[in-house]
Amino acid sequence: MHDTTTAATRRAPELLLPAGSLARMRAAFDFGADAVYAGQPRYSLRARNNEFRLEQIAQGIDEAHQRGKKLFLTSNLVPHNDKVRTYLRDIEPIVQMKPDGLIMADPGLIMMVLDKMHSGAWNHVPIHLSVQANTVNHAAVKFWQKVGVTRVILSRELSLDEVEAIRHECPDMELEVFVHGALCIAYSGRCLLSGYFNRRDSNQGTCTNACRWNYRPGEAQETDNGDVAPLPLESDFSFADEQQAAESAFAACGGSPRHPAADRVYLLEESERPGQLMPIMEDEHGTYIMNSKDLRAVEHVERLVKIGVDSLKIEGRTKSLYYVSRTAQVYRRAIDDAVAGRPFNPALITQLEGLANRGYTSGFLERRPMQDYQNYETGGSEAHHSQYVGEVLNVAYGWAEVETKNRFAVGDTLEVIHPGGNRLLKLEQMRNAEGEPVQVAQGNPMRVWIPVPGQEDATRGALIARVF
Repeated sequence: MHDTTTAATRRAPELLLPAGSLARMRAAFDFGADAVYAGQPRYSLRARNNEFRLEQIAQGIDEAHQRGKKLFLTSNLVPHNDKVRTYLRDIEPIVQMKPDGLIMADPGLIMMVLDKMHSGAWNHVPIHLSVQANTVNHAAVKFWQKVGVTRVILSRELSLDEVEAIRHECPDMELEVFVHGALCIAYSGRCLLSGYFNRRDSNQGTCTNACRWNYRPGEAQETDNGDVAPLPLESDFSFADEQQAAESAFAACGGSPRHPAADRVYLLEESERPGQLMPIMEDEHGTYIMNSKDLRAVEHVERLVKIGVDSLKIEGRTKSLYYVSRTAQVYRRAIDDAVAGRPFNPALITQLEGLANRGYTSGFLERRPMQDYQNYETGGSEAHHSQYVGEVLNVAYGWAEVETKNRFAVGDTLEVIHPGGNRLLKLEQMRNAEGEPVQVAQGNPMRVWIPVPGQEDATRGALIARVF
């Protein structure tokens, strides 16, 4: 479709950040977020590492509204009967707090909440359809609009062209798109691995990230009665060698002849479960127990602004204060540049590399070879180019008190990350809590003082990263 927007007509989408705590909510707002989303542990998909109870939700809504911001309440689990029975009782106090929206996925719960609102028993609160509902076409968007949903969070499996087509067909419906964060290898989170291994249901908020565990593959064969039996490996298996071979023999979407090895049966053994061999097969789309790279779509913000997407969302309610601050700042700048008609700044990509990540991909927004989506080497997150090392607690007499998060030392180049702007400084001296000179600040944590002459206001409340 031909873009007819200009810098004068482009509308800035909402920048929506995760809030796993009140501190992270405040950081998101400080660094440019227009809204945050939080959730009750029992009814959202973040039962762990979530400080929000009724008191914190009420405080969060009040603080957001005082700042002219919004707070959406995530309530997007896929409930079994026991949670259906308690849902209305537990959600009613939150509805009375007047959050700016409820993010929901289950049709039954949506029906129950809308019935209460339509009857006048409850305040009206907009309903946002969660990405867990897997909305991938304009007909589904129109269906949910007729039901009474105000906004649809589109599935991560859509391309930019598909998002644009939905916008064209549904011009008066709010659309939200994920632009950054962890990707689930299952279809928008509909995963059974965690429940299979640990009886921890990902759709009840207790996912253990089983897709990111360390698996050892083994060859196998199918017997005459249909069982899968292991075969001993003739040599050491190398992911690097296999990936190189796959790149030369496989097509990303099945357009070339299949490699003979793709039709064989294999077994996987997870490192913490020796002897438990699991059959796994591969087709033209890849294997199904895999570790996805993280989504990064900052370079596509301009296109999403031109399409007219209403909200750009960042994943990560269990992520750190540093993650929330950095992503809010970077995507705020990308949005502002896109709306003003300025060209994309590649330095924003470099800044995101400083966050712990599993490697980045644009996911399905662009069609890429399958190896772009999956990280075959590590299940954990690694930081590149910079590392979060501390938080400024206090500033006095040209010195900043820093609570350390990771190790740094005299001679390092530090980045001071502040809502008013970032800057670099060369650390030439440092003192411990007693005022004694020290050369190294360990990240255990401890408190140290670093010089910031003439920069007190631009340092207060800042985060510190080591650049390398």
